[in-house]
Amino acid sequence: MKGLLFIVQQSNIEKKMEEAPDNAYEIGVVIGSYLPFVVLAAIAYTIYYYNKKKRGSE
Repeated sequence: MKGLLFIVQQSNIEKKMEEAPDNAYEIGVVIGSYLPFVVLAAIAYTIYYYNKKKRGSE
């Protein structure tokens, strides 16, 4: 299921790049596509760090 979603999302990004009016729009599309993954990684690291710190204080 994740693979299918990735393929669908990828074709959408390529289509947006082809229809982009200028380079600034293309940069926005790239940033917008990677930003959710970066935010999720930051949240995961924050939870990991919090739990590691909490476990070490016991």
